[in-house]
Amino acid sequence: MADADGGVRAEDRFGVRRGAAAPGFPGPGGSLVRRAGLATSPPQPPVSRPLISRVTPSASAASTPQAAEPVYGSQLRGRLEALRELIGMSRARLDSRVLAEAGQVLDRAAERGSLSGRHTVVAIAGASGSGKSQLFNALAGVAISETGVRRPTTAAALTCSWSDGAAPLIDRLGIPGRLRRRPLQNAEDEQRLHGLVLVDLPDHDSAAVQHREQVDRLLKLVDAVIWVVDPEKYADAVLHERYLRPMAGHAEVTFVVLNQVDRLSGEAADQVLDDLRRLLDEDGIALSEHGEPGATVLALSALTGDGVDDLKDALGRFVRERGAAARRIAADVDAAAARLRPAYTTGVRAGLTEEAQDEFADGLAAAVGSRAAGEAAERAWMRGANQACGTPWLRLWRWYQGRRAPLTTRRFAVAQPADDEATARQRVEQAVRTVTERACQGMPEPWAQAVREAALRAAEGLPEELDELSRRSAPPARTPRPFWWPAAVLVQAAMTLVQVVGGLWLVGQIAGVLGAELGVPVLLMVIGIVGGPAVEWACRAAARAPARRYGLEAELLLREAAEECGRIKVLEPIAEEVARHREVREQYGVVSGAVPLGPGGPGGSRSPSRVGELSTVSL
Repeated sequence: MADADGGVRAEDRFGVRRGAAAPGFPGPGGSLVRRAGLATSPPQPPVSRPLISRVTPSASAASTPQAAEPVYGSQLRGRLEALRELIGMSRARLDSRVLAEAGQVLDRAAERGSLSGRHTVVAIAGASGSGKSQLFNALAGVAISETGVRRPTTAAALTCSWSDGAAPLIDRLGIPGRLRRRPLQNAEDEQRLHGLVLVDLPDHDSAAVQHREQVDRLLKLVDAVIWVVDPEKYADAVLHERYLRPMAGHAEVTFVVLNQVDRLSGEAADQVLDDLRRLLDEDGIALSEHGEPGATVLALSALTGDGVDDLKDALGRFVRERGAAARRIAADVDAAAARLRPAYTTGVRAGLTEEAQDEFADGLAAAVGSRAAGEAAERAWMRGANQACGTPWLRLWRWYQGRRAPLTTRRFAVAQPADDEATARQRVEQAVRTVTERACQGMPEPWAQAVREAALRAAEGLPEELDELSRRSAPPARTPRPFWWPAAVLVQAAMTLVQVVGGLWLVGQIAGVLGAELGVPVLLMVIGIVGGPAVEWACRAAARAPARRYGLEAELLLREAAEECGRIKVLEPIAEEVARHREVREQYGVVSGAVPLGPGGPGGSRSPSRVGELSTVSL
């Protein structure tokens, strides 16, 4: 049956009465909408227009089978899984508000991935008066969306589907059945646009707040967007700053259409189109030119139909690729990764370097007095050598000097360790602070704070343990005796004996007991007097190298003990936090696409980290 205009009545073609919801679809406030928890616009009277068709019951029934092929490729699925793991690994370190947007991306990706991959949902968006509803009608071939001078004209989103099976996708948008339409039957368009689901959005600059909120909500759910601009408002700051510039990363799923070119001369239309391309380039939107991926920019007139076929051809190619949903979600992941970047990487070198560990060991060694202990051990060795190889007369003099040492000096020596202990504690605290800050360099603040807290907890009781360690590692009171010390003692004894024999010989001659013969006794005394100090000097020179070696060994022993204690108490907890940050940073690299997926899934295989291998470079 034909209508007054010669068209075919919608109810004759689809068996659905105008003004009634399609069977199988809930009307406003229907159960499916309530279950989805999505707000719908208040019920409005249907627009009585000829050639307006609604979705048939068969379309609803055909929408239940799921897509046979996955919507996302393996790379995108790996990035989504990495993002899910990244959020789980970061909950204890980052504020939930930082991770909220990434969680929403995951939710949207899961919803879209469970639905048809054979359909592409494209929204038509624009400002009031741009002619987007007129373009929607021109693409559908039928007056579906109301047009007029009243603003805003479009109060609720409308959909038009060129194939069956799109009902679950439209349910996800929260558009009730009474606002779902089918295009005019046209064999060429049905073949060219098969799989397209077109959505006419309210004005993004509408005076009604609920209209703008509806636009913002639906723009997050559709696979692609056609931005309709007109020669007067194509440079509108609200459009560029609120929508185009923030969505620059979604260029591959963006169409920008300059409408109403019929109002311009040919040269003026070219100039406006070139200026529009310039503004898009300033917004950071890549343009699809010379076969490169990017946004498609077209000029047309929805009123006269000039250029509409070009848009249909572009949409047809776009829909047949069946990659819009994946590209949209990939762009969402890219945007979420860009916003998360400050929470995971700073772009500078981060980690616990070998230099920082050596500096920490030096600080602990100074706190326990390893150098002083080594010098004391060296002096003890030299003192033992002097005692073993010195002349008896010199040893007797030193004993006498020791006996005369004032008691005040001894008391001062006893009182000194209390000051040393306070100084040692300060050095330990300073060493811990320094190594912590060195480990935090290049880390975002949440992870750096975790390192500081771990170091603070680990450093409790470290000064007391180092004190106990220095007492246990002190060199023995009795130094080792080298093999040549007994020989030196015998030589000194011989020199002393020769000296005594010579002296007694001279005394005997003076007393007249022995005959007068000065040569031999004087020679013996000279040999004893000169030989004893000479032997002592030689032994002292020979003892310097072993004494130094003994002191260095004692210093190294105490240093290594302090270093091991510091490694267990402080460095390992810091290393664990650094390793956690490295792991989440690697996971972030997979999410951002900077790190390719490894054979072990997101992030690839990882080797166990060691303290000395925690110097890493941020992405």
